[in-house]
Amino acid sequence: MKTYQTTGAFADNYKFLIGSIIPRPIAVISTRNIDGSNNLAPFSFFTAVSASPMIIAFCPMIRTSTGEFKDTVKNILREKEFVVNFCTENNYTKVNLASTELPYGEDEFKFSGLTPIDSEVVKAKRLLESPIQFECEFRDMLCYGKVPGSGSLITGEVKLVHVDENIMKDGKIVTDLLKAVGRGAGNDWFRTDSRFEMERLTKAQIQK
Repeated sequence: MKTYQTTGAFADNYKFLIGSIIPRPIAVISTRNIDGSNNLAPFSFFTAVSASPMIIAFCPMIRTSTGEFKDTVKNILREKEFVVNFCTENNYTKVNLASTELPYGEDEFKFSGLTPIDSEVVKAKRLLESPIQFECEFRDMLCYGKVPGSGSLITGEVKLVHVDENIMKDGKIVTDLLKAVGRGAGNDWFRTDSRFEMERLTKAQIQK
C-alpha cells in the first residue's frame, strides 16, 4: 500500500476524495442572483445533518478559475435561502449542463433546458424536473481556506419539502421510483438500480 502526504497538490487531494467517497448524491442548488435572475448548480459533496430540526449540508469549493466563491455561495450569503433539488435518471443530462461555468447572471435553467417554478417560503425557484425539492433557510457556513480548491460547509434548514406522489408508497420514498443518480471519480456517474438489502440485527439476534 502506497502512502501519500495531503500537503501535496490540490489536484491530487481532489482525486483521492472523489475517487474514494463514492457514490455521492447530487444536490442541485437553486438560488437567486442579485438582479433577481435564477442560478442553478449541482454539488456532489452533499449530505443530511439532522432530522429535528431538518438540516442538510453541501460543500462548495473556491473556484479554481477565479479564486472566488461560486455564484451559489454569494447568492446564499446575500439572500439567506436556497432550494435543494435532486438529480435523477430523468434529468441528469440537463443537470450536467447546469454545471457549466457561465457568466454571473446568465440563467442555468434556460441554458440547460430545465424548468423553474415558484417556491412557497423562499424566493429561489424550484426545479420542476426534480421529484423532490427542499426549500431551505441558510443556517451556518464554515470556511476552510481562501485559495482555489478550499472548501466551505454550508448548512440549511429545510422549511418545506415537496415530493412527487408518484415516487411514494405508504408514506415512504421508493428508491426504484426515485431513480436517483450520483457521482463518482472523473466522468463516472452512478444509477441506483443495483443494490442489496441487509437487516441491522440486535446483539441478542446475533448471539441467537
